[in-house]
Amino acid sequence: MRLVKRLIVVLLIGILFVVPLGCSSESDSEGDSNTMTMTVERGDILIEVTSVGNLELSHKEDLDFEIAGTVEEVMVEVGDYVEEGQQLATLDTSDWEDRISDLEDQLTSSERNLLSTRISLENAEYALDKAEEDTETTVTGDIVSKETDSWDIDIKEMQLELAQARLEDALKAVEDAQEALDEALAESPVVEAPFDGFITEVNVEGGDEVLKGTIAVVLADPTMFEAQLAVSEMDIFQVEVGGEAWVEVDAVEGLALPATIVSISPTATISQSVVNYIVTVEVEPLDSYLQRIESQREEMMAQRESTGELPEYIQQAIDEGSMTQEEAEQMQTQRQQNQGMGQMSLLPDMPENFQLKEGLTVQVTITVAGVEDVLIVPNTAISSRGGQSYVQVVLADGTTEERLVTTGISSTQYTEVIDGLSEGEEVTVTLMTSSNNNVRMPGMMMGGPR
Repeated sequence: MRLVKRLIVVLLIGILFVVPLGCSSESDSEGDSNTMTMTVERGDILIEVTSVGNLELSHKEDLDFEIAGTVEEVMVEVGDYVEEGQQLATLDTSDWEDRISDLEDQLTSSERNLLSTRISLENAEYALDKAEEDTETTVTGDIVSKETDSWDIDIKEMQLELAQARLEDALKAVEDAQEALDEALAESPVVEAPFDGFITEVNVEGGDEVLKGTIAVVLADPTMFEAQLAVSEMDIFQVEVGGEAWVEVDAVEGLALPATIVSISPTATISQSVVNYIVTVEVEPLDSYLQRIESQREEMMAQRESTGELPEYIQQAIDEGSMTQEEAEQMQTQRQQNQGMGQMSLLPDMPENFQLKEGLTVQVTITVAGVEDVLIVPNTAISSRGGQSYVQVVLADGTTEERLVTTGISSTQYTEVIDGLSEGEEVTVTLMTSSNNNVRMPGMMMGGPR
């Protein structure tokens, strides 16, 4: 739904400054020229934390040697772009090959020993059976008795037990030899790229003697970025891992990428008695974001051209009260004036082949609190006195009366009214001296692109 609302905001960008809805277009001619009237409406308020930072590569991997040896060749330099599976560095393979050969010989020897042990065990079993069969039998009347060479049988039993023990040892030796060989074969004297990316560090060169685990190169994914912002101790308890954020790129006006909160520092950063916690957000890859928006645009175009109906998500916004049918029709008219839907773009203008880069300045915004579908009025409509809040309500005859109201949360522009006002009533608003007097449309998110 946030994406839908953001698209609606973009599509209405040419309308907001022409048809301001939800407020009167003229100031009270008999009142203060610095005031105007505005209708009390339902909408959403977001309280957001914003901080300026820089993009950092979020997916870097240290690629190390899996075995010790001598570096034979390094095939890359810092800045090189590589593909998954590409060889980056190799060791002299002679030692590794000798080790594999030795392990294979050990396995063969163990298997031969196992075979010999099995034969010995079979012989011991046969010898014991034979000794038991070769006992003397004496028949006296109806009594049958055996005279057994117990000493010989005891020896054969001991030989059998020893053979069984040797078999177990032989089996374990084969198992160990096979495991050692498998581990050696799983290791490689070659360092390969596990994913597409570019080299940020090269730490070895040909001829170096290295240990197992020595980092050869560092590889980074050029599409994955993160950014950080400081959140105060008052707001940090409302921030959760997995929460949504937005990252606006200063280099491209209008480019705001979705992001996800991936970590919150467990320790505080304290400067001049101000306590903050560092929150890290991971940015959606630029290509993925642009493809998603373009797909949404094409869907809207195709549906409109084939059925003459509004796209489903815009109709849903109308049904939910995020925009009116009149606003939708105005949007359609505006699109037609822009030389047809084929010329309409939901994407910001970007330099050709633009890519995000580490170090780019960004503005990170996360929502720490918010309410939806509540009565709202501009902050300048509210006055405070004696710890209570009041508004000037415009009556049917054009006069005003002061009314006590109960307020909820406030953003930098709007305040939630819990009690004291009804939807559709009008209140007087003090005009701000700012040159930017945009009017907030009912139901649209505030404080950042949505």
